[in-house]
Amino acid sequence: MSEKLLSVKDLFKSYGSGQQKVEVLKGISLELGKGETVALLGASGAGKSTLMHIIGALDRPTSGSVTYQNEDLFARSEGELALFRNRSIGFVFQFHHLLPEFSALENVMMPALINGVVRKEAALKAEAMLGEVGLGHRLSHKPGELSGGEQQRVAVARALVMEPQLLLADEPTGNLDMHTSENIHQLFEELHIKRGLSLLVVTHNEKLAARTDRQIRLVDGHIDG
Repeated sequence: MSEKLLSVKDLFKSYGSGQQKVEVLKGISLELGKGETVALLGASGAGKSTLMHIIGALDRPTSGSVTYQNEDLFARSEGELALFRNRSIGFVFQFHHLLPEFSALENVMMPALINGVVRKEAALKAEAMLGEVGLGHRLSHKPGELSGGEQQRVAVARALVMEPQLLLADEPTGNLDMHTSENIHQLFEELHIKRGLSLLVVTHNEKLAARTDRQIRLVDGHIDG
């Protein structure tokens, strides 16, 4: 494997307590190399999204560790984690979560503005990123004026506008038709090659998974095999 980007060791996650306690992750350990693409597979309820949320610092584990470039992720404060998410990780979800009242350009600008980038520079970065995902002609269109595939491309551009090293995608094509899904798969491949991105994708799509460097299957909170 290439140089290590992140490492997950003996990760447990549970919700509730006592008789209401639900164990979702049960001792997960894995590594992701710089520039590597990995698919997380498994049935609904296997713990895929929970694992991704912890790797992305959207949630904390019950026990275990996540190290990112050899630094303990959860030794950081909540404020530090927010900065880490904004600068180091891009997120793409099944539902794009675009703000309907804003244009494609404004939606993609948001992470840069939150990070304190001045508006003119944020607009230039967003315009360049939208051009990279094939939407340079849709800058002023609002989400309601875009197709499902175009909306997801805006979401990808937003995820990458701060030039993160790691892209986390949770069922990114789960809400799209086969043809549009294929276009998004190709976009991920192009961005991975061009930017050297590390990609961790949760998917039920075996075709998408087969196009990654490695596949990890979760079964009932454990890595299968």
